Amino acid sequence: MLRMGTRFPLLLLLLASVPASRSRGCCGGSGAPGPAGAPRGEPPPPEAGPGDARSGSRRLKLGLICALGALVMVSNGAVLAVLASAVAGWSRSSRLTLLSLAAADAALALLVVPLNLYGGLARGAPPEPYCRAAAFLNASVFGASLYSLAGVSLERYVAVFFPLRHARLLGRRRLALLLAAAWLGPALLLLPVALPGRAAVLRVRFSAAALLCEPDYGSNAAYAGLLAAAIFCPAAATVTFANLRLWQAARAQRRRGDGAGPPGKGAGLRRLRLLQLDAASRVLVPVVVAFYVCWAPCMATILYNAITKDRVHEWLEFVALWLPSGSGFLNCFVYFWTNRNFRHKFQKIGHKLWGPCSRAKWEQDVHRMVTISAAVERSSSQPALPPDRSCSGSSTSTLLPREAQTSL
Repeated sequence: MLRMGTRFPLLLLLLASVPASRSRGCCGGSGAPGPAGAPRGEPPPPEAGPGDARSGSRRLKLGLICALGALVMVSNGAVLAVLASAVAGWSRSSRLTLLSLAAADAALALLVVPLNLYGGLARGAPPEPYCRAAAFLNASVFGASLYSLAGVSLERYVAVFFPLRHARLLGRRRLALLLAAAWLGPALLLLPVALPGRAAVLRVRFSAAALLCEPDYGSNAAYAGLLAAAIFCPAAATVTFANLRLWQAARAQRRRGDGAGPPGKGAGLRRLRLLQLDAASRVLVPVVVAFYVCWAPCMATILYNAITKDRVHEWLEFVALWLPSGSGFLNCFVYFWTNRNFRHKFQKIGHKLWGPCSRAKWEQDVHRMVTISAAVERSSSQPALPPDRSCSGSSTSTLLPREAQTSL
């Protein structure tokens, strides 16, 4: 009995120590209870404070996206306001293709930026149906912008190399088909992205690095390659071939103009033509360079994801996936603001908008001026000046308003 009494407390101590040793051996930790919902033995996840680097980079990305959207909206809004009416020196086909390009670039700011800002501002990832619809619209607008760029280059190529057949090659019906293909072609090719559930061809994801809803191209590499071959490759080939051929034609024309002979009666006209060709050659090469700078990183990132099923660096993914939206702002300078006729039409529209204010100020200045009769009486009362010191009629007429000049 004495031995049993001394062994019983020892057995109790051993039994009490068994669960503690098992818990340490299972979780491999200290056994301290974590926060609610966290498994025992795992350290609690670090809470992101106000000065956390990740939250700071997220705010910086949101600010960059908002600034980019504002720039694209303002610049393309001004372009659409000018292209709403005819521009001197631009044919109907040129104006409509450029109008399609400006509308596609404006859609980047009106659709792509707000849809993805919602996902970036919301806590956590957006729901799958919303992200799938946003990814479909994003890819469709990007495809329409690509096809519109190709359409502009194709129209310019036909206008320069086939001037006599331009009206027949790009008539109303063919031009309408070209614009419809630019907008509906990418949407039809990307329609499987919008299919949910079991019919989905690609998975969609919200990229926390780019703050963008996008298809997960790594889930179906064959379909990703098909999209690249059907959307990007034809647009890139058309833009490159058409603009380089136009640049070669401009250089060849300049060489013929340089050897046109000694300056004579048409020297001024030849010089003006050569300046125009120089401007054309300076614009055509930046068109191709800007195209590849904005679109090649995005396509390289998509193909890398599709082939390796891996992600690139966070900021590299952000820049690569948002560069196509930046092309919407860059296109305004490459295709529109470098054109003298476009700038002149923009100034005329600005004069019409601010005309009432300037006219009211002009009328106030007219009331402060002396009357015509007083000016005539003053000139008649003054002694006559020698001919070499008298004021010319053109200089005095600039001092009078237009109505006064007309009445005189």
